[in-house]
Amino acid sequence: MKIDAITTFPHMYDSVMGESMMRLAQEKGLLEFKAHDLRDWAQGVHRKTDDYPYGGGCGLVMMCDPIFKAVEDVLGYEAGSLPEGRRERGDDGATVIFMAPVGKTFDDSLACKLAKKERLVFVCGHYEGIDERAYSLADEVISIGDYVLTGGELASMVVIDAVVRKIEGVLGAEGGAETESFADGLLEYPQYTRPRSFRGMDVPEILLSGHHANIAEWRHAQSVERTRALRPDLLEQDNRPSSCASAH
Repeated sequence: MKIDAITTFPHMYDSVMGESMMRLAQEKGLLEFKAHDLRDWAQGVHRKTDDYPYGGGCGLVMMCDPIFKAVEDVLGYEAGSLPEGRRERGDDGATVIFMAPVGKTFDDSLACKLAKKERLVFVCGHYEGIDERAYSLADEVISIGDYVLTGGELASMVVIDAVVRKIEGVLGAEGGAETESFADGLLEYPQYTRPRSFRGMDVPEILLSGHHANIAEWRHAQSVERTRALRPDLLEQDNRPSSCASAH
């Protein structure tokens, strides 16, 4: 998979994309990532990417002109030639994603859907918002929750991490993503490792039994119990498993 981030703060991605699973995914050749500085497409000595909003109001708004130019350039189109209906045809293999509080809420099902894409291009807003005309470029507008961040960079990193680890071969444990929380509509069961006993707290005996069928049954029951206690809303939804089997 190829992922691009268009942002006014490209170095914010350095640590996240250079560590842990994101680094390993790139080393394995499963991920190609690049952060682009939006100012490279801005005009003037100061390379401004924002301006005061029409109609007045607080803060500054991201201008649409540099965003259009950046997306066109990153996708390989000449300036002003981004074809009408590109998003419906998908002929360039890219999915353009805007991170914004007005977007659909990100979840495991959407992570699976995005993990099957060839290329993701994230456009990260900042300041008070983005000129509404720029949203015409978006295939997806995504929010990670009902709160506001300073910019879309942190939110995009959350989405990228959740998506990339769904790609086949990224996680070391075979089938690891399928047993995590939300993969089957439930929270994940409790996990234990050594020592067997710690400060009066013991590992459940069933996990030491070696009886795989009984262990699987216990884990499922624990998932249901944990979900009922902590996230009963998940049990009220129509939670079909969000399979990522073909995410590669």
